[in-house]
Amino acid sequence: MIELTDEAVCEVKRLLKLENREDWGLRVGVAGGGCSGLSYTLAFDEEAKEKDTVMEQGGIRIYVDPKSYLFLAGMKLDYSTDLLNGGFKFINPNAKRTCSCGSSFSA
Repeated sequence: MIELTDEAVCEVKRLLKLENREDWGLRVGVAGGGCSGLSYTLAFDEEAKEKDTVMEQGGIRIYVDPKSYLFLAGMKLDYSTDLLNGGFKFINPNAKRTCSCGSSFSA
């Protein structure tokens, strides 16, 4: 399960509306790269792919591919409007080490 905080739900809904894609979902994943080995990815997707895990929270559909789900199960996605460190924050219990920017990790 991937959890979105209320702040993250509000921001995703705002962005979906801004892009005129209110009926799309949020794709959460990982990709190789970054200073710690794996980088988080966020994108909007029109529909789930065949083997995706699909969840819904706060009216937001969340799509995760099987490989990414191994690294993201139990993760919480938060959003902050802080001037210095604002944006989406990944709180991942599977991360053994994270970089200082918070966008990459190793498992």
